[in-house]
Amino acid sequence: MAEPEVPPVRRPSMMDAVLPLIALAVLIASSLALFGLDALDGPLQVALVVCAAIAALIALKNGHSWEEIQNAGQEAIASVTSAMFILLAVGALIGTWNLSGTIPTLVYYGIQVLSPAWFYAATAIICGIVALSIGSSWTTAATIGVGLVGIAALLDVSPAITAGAVISGAYLGDKTSPLSETTILTAQMVGVDPREHIKRQVWTSVPAFLIALVVFFILGFARAPDVHDAVPTATELADLDKLFWISPVNLLPLLLLVVLSVRKAPASLSLLGSALFAGVLAAFTQRQVVADFIVGQGNVVVESIKATWLAMATGFHADTGLADVDRLVSRGGMASMLFTLWLIFGAVTFGVLLERFGLISRLVDPMIATAKSTGRLFLTVFACAFGLNIVAGDQYIALVLPARIFRAEFARRGLAPTNLSRLTADSGTVTSPLVPWNSCGAFMGATLGVSTLLYLPYAIFCYASPALSVLYGFTGFKIEKVEPVALDPSPGRSD
Repeated sequence: MAEPEVPPVRRPSMMDAVLPLIALAVLIASSLALFGLDALDGPLQVALVVCAAIAALIALKNGHSWEEIQNAGQEAIASVTSAMFILLAVGALIGTWNLSGTIPTLVYYGIQVLSPAWFYAATAIICGIVALSIGSSWTTAATIGVGLVGIAALLDVSPAITAGAVISGAYLGDKTSPLSETTILTAQMVGVDPREHIKRQVWTSVPAFLIALVVFFILGFARAPDVHDAVPTATELADLDKLFWISPVNLLPLLLLVVLSVRKAPASLSLLGSALFAGVLAAFTQRQVVADFIVGQGNVVVESIKATWLAMATGFHADTGLADVDRLVSRGGMASMLFTLWLIFGAVTFGVLLERFGLISRLVDPMIATAKSTGRLFLTVFACAFGLNIVAGDQYIALVLPARIFRAEFARRGLAPTNLSRLTADSGTVTSPLVPWNSCGAFMGATLGVSTLLYLPYAIFCYASPALSVLYGFTGFKIEKVEPVALDPSPGRSD
């Protein structure tokens, strides 16, 4: 008996490529219009899953099997397994760091040394130094960043601007640190030495950060001085001191995390280890807090275990009657990250389906063909990387695909690969936290407790860095040339 004939796989049409993007734009705009910022708590996730289903239907129409689509979906989920465990570990860490007094201690000391006038700029600098030292924007935001946003609330300065400053500093350090996995990945994908890649990053990263600092100084000094600010600040410090035992000892979980990060321990294990250590520390340093949290039963060991377990699972919660303090410390828990994980799963599945079944390359090929000048080519790379952050929902896809797609074209035009490595990092890495459903945007919003749409206007570095990179392409400034390499006349194809 003859085998059933397998229908041929067809190359997607331009309408096939555009339709999922139209659906994405319409569904996301509708969810935001109907639900506002609450769209991040379910409606936006539904929109992304529906978009993934539309992409799957287009793949079926073009002759791909359902098994291929399932495999692509499984690969999408597998690609964010590491991010999933990091997110859960961050949720646990925030819960136990509040239980142990680590975050309240950071806030207590920070309020005393940071002035509202230069608070935003100082926040960006502090986060930049920390991220450069440990090579991780996520860890920086989840530790120092959380504390700084908490300080902002008590200093009566904008948490949204503070979150923008945290992200600006964190991504400056991340993209210029030799310890950063995205920095190493970008260099490897383009085929340059990571040290050479970092040197080229300086030409856009440092000016972009200086622009951000100027804006943050202006925003800080533009804040009208209030002679009564000192009174509530002193009151809030006293409230924190009454609720928690404030001591440098409470910063030991932070020190442990820094040591583990510098020694390149896996991020999820480092975060989880610090979270567990904070829970153990709380049993000795915050006895009354632990007892109040779980309504003490008299057995110190059982109380401590239950408190740590609950703080890691559903977060720490305080009910002191002091509204500002309760808002500051009542956060965290793995459960708080579940909506974020749902958002990431939907986004990366949609993105992988678009990439796997040729819908992205169908859009990008004509763009490369029309990009005749170096400036337009740079603009095309930026549009591709930022577009992938939007439609694929993951910064790694936004880094890897442009490197694959444009590497041959840069070689054909005699443009050094270091130009592409800098441009993809500027376009893919730093724009990722600007998209609410991107893994980075979702992480930052959930971790800092400030919606992506609220901090988005203030993540100045994330605008300035790609803008400078594209500007260099048009002006020729710091554009390195090499001997052109004759390649296939269709270098834009990624397959």
